[in-house]
Formats: sequence, structure tokens, C-alpha cells
Amino acid sequence: MDIKYKNCQSCGMPLTRDGKALGTDADGKISEIYCGYCYKNGEFTLPNITVSEMKDRVNSKLLEMHFPKILAKFFSRNIHKLKRWK
Repeated sequence: MDIKYKNCQSCGMPLTRDGKALGTDADGKISEIYCGYCYKNGEFTLPNITVSEMKDRVNSKLLEMHFPKILAKFFSRNIHKLKRWK
């Protein structure tokens, strides 16, 4: 599978080449740009979330996964530059 981006263009999560964490379009095809946590069946799972809320959500998830606080902030800092938020 040749995915278009290395990271989800909504939350920034790395997209795997095996397709396990990829989202799906309305026609059931694998999304090349969004993860399955953000995008299913052609729709965003959290359609009304703001970019600021997404940054907070990603930061919180990384802290839950025991990432150091500085790394969590580092990984969530550029979410506003992703395709969904432009």
C-alpha cells in the first residue's frame, strides 16, 4: 500500500503501511490521509472538534501513554498545520 502522507492529517498520528490504523472513505476504501480514530466511513469521528481541542486531545492521549510532558507538547505543536485544519 502506498499511502499519501506519513501522518494523519487530522491528529498527526503516524500512519502505518499495513493499513491497520487507517481510516475509511464512504465507499469503504482505505483513506490515504486520515487514521481510523479520526475518520470512518467518509466522516470525521469528531466533526465539531476545534484545532485547539484536537491539540489538547492528542497531548492528553500521549500523556496517558506515559510520554514525557515535553514530548507530548512537541508532537502536538504542529497539528494546526495539518490538511484538515487549513
